Amino acid sequence: MPNCWLISKDSSSKSIQLPHLQTVVLGRGPETTIKDSKCSRHQVELKAECKKGYVRVKQLGSNPTSVDSVVVGKGNEVKLRPGQQLHMVNQMYPYTVHFKEDLKSGIGDSGATKRPREWGETELQRKVSDSKVPRLTEEKVTPSADTHVGSTSTNATTGHWSQGLKTSMQDPKMQVYKDERVVVIKDKYPKSRYHWLVLPWEAIPNLKALRGEHCDLLKHMQQTAERMVQQNSDASVLRFRFGYHAIPTMSHVHLHVISQDFDSPCLKNKKHWNSFTTDYFMESEKIISMLEKDGRVTVKGGTSELLKLPLRCHVCHKELSTIPSLKEHLKLHLPK
Repeated sequence: MPNCWLISKDSSSKSIQLPHLQTVVLGRGPETTIKDSKCSRHQVELKAECKKGYVRVKQLGSNPTSVDSVVVGKGNEVKLRPGQQLHMVNQMYPYTVHFKEDLKSGIGDSGATKRPREWGETELQRKVSDSKVPRLTEEKVTPSADTHVGSTSTNATTGHWSQGLKTSMQDPKMQVYKDERVVVIKDKYPKSRYHWLVLPWEAIPNLKALRGEHCDLLKHMQQTAERMVQQNSDASVLRFRFGYHAIPTMSHVHLHVISQDFDSPCLKNKKHWNSFTTDYFMESEKIISMLEKDGRVTVKGGTSELLKLPLRCHVCHKELSTIPSLKEHLKLHLPK
């Protein structure tokens, strides 16, 4: 029966043997040499199925563990096969698994664990592992095209449409920028010429889950949004707003960065319009202020009724009867 080894892709730690059907818990610690506080000491639970050629991966920590581009999700389990990459936390600390028949090839004369020779990668796997997220520059965003392509994954964490952001934020094709704390993606259905989402790697389902300790994270999200705008060539002629929907339809906290032209075919109904032009859209600074003062975010009762308000121009406040008439009117306010 083959032996299973967990191999660090950055060679920062020695190979770790995963005995057949035995539970191994890994995370921040000497076995992995990971010191990142975002990684729990009990981040993942691994169980090798050596006869079947895969490893069961269960996420234990709060921050996201992923296999290739799919987040496992706390309490959920997926299978890791040779050729796939396990990122221990926040798309960092990549590992692969290898199954070898000869135990001696992995143990030296001194008894120290050696790193088994890595298997060859397909061109597609190499493309995924070598892909780089572009720098935070305006040229990487195409305002007129819907380049935010969704995933059809049926993984437990992303099977329902409301969980789609968790898949999108892991997809290099959708990413505009990322760092160790956040990722910026293009909105799949942009409501303006420029419409991005800033998401934290930390798993925070909604505004109600935010607490005072998240203030620094939300400030970083806003600073990232501001840099997006600063490096945009239309920043001098278009106004931008940064904010959150009071009652979002998509799971996972996300900050909207949206230009105020609303010149987009994806803006189709009253709910779309009112979700960005009424108090349903909560300014980023207001959310941060709430957290600093009260330690939590409060959404007023009846907020959902704001989506039913009459259509009204956000610039001159003229009331319009239909979306087509509103869009025609908005052309008067577009930069010349």
